[in-house]
Amino acid sequence: MSLIPSVFGRRSSVVDPFSLDLWDPFRDLPVSSSDETSQLAATRIDWKETPEAHVFKADVPGLKKEEVKVEVEEGNVLQISGERTREKEEKNDTWHRLERSSGKFLRRFRLPENAKMDQIKASMENGVLTVTVPKEEVKKPEVKAIEISG
Repeated sequence: MSLIPSVFGRRSSVVDPFSLDLWDPFRDLPVSSSDETSQLAATRIDWKETPEAHVFKADVPGLKKEEVKVEVEEGNVLQISGERTREKEEKNDTWHRLERSSGKFLRRFRLPENAKMDQIKASMENGVLTVTVPKEEVKKPEVKAIEISG
């Protein structure tokens, strides 16, 4: 989330200290459909934290799981990337509109220290990629009662 409010007045109520994304003042502006790096390049990802895990959900409609990569780099950076290629143009085809996006996308998220990096799972269903990063259990400090003499 951005520390700076959007150009259109939409403010973020949550500041995400782990995101490596930079504020983009043009993020909410419509992008020309002829731009190779249009909407797919700005793939939106939700990140929620539950008591058990960090859960990332990315909309990747039309992509196969083979076209999406989920990787961990530098020990604690989750990287989600992929590419949608343009449909081949046939000589006899006449295009009236070309609005579906194509191109590459890459998003990175710095995970907190309590993430179990060796137990990350990813699945894809109905064009939604879900990445689940389990969390270490928070150990409650042991409290020992001390008897008071005197």
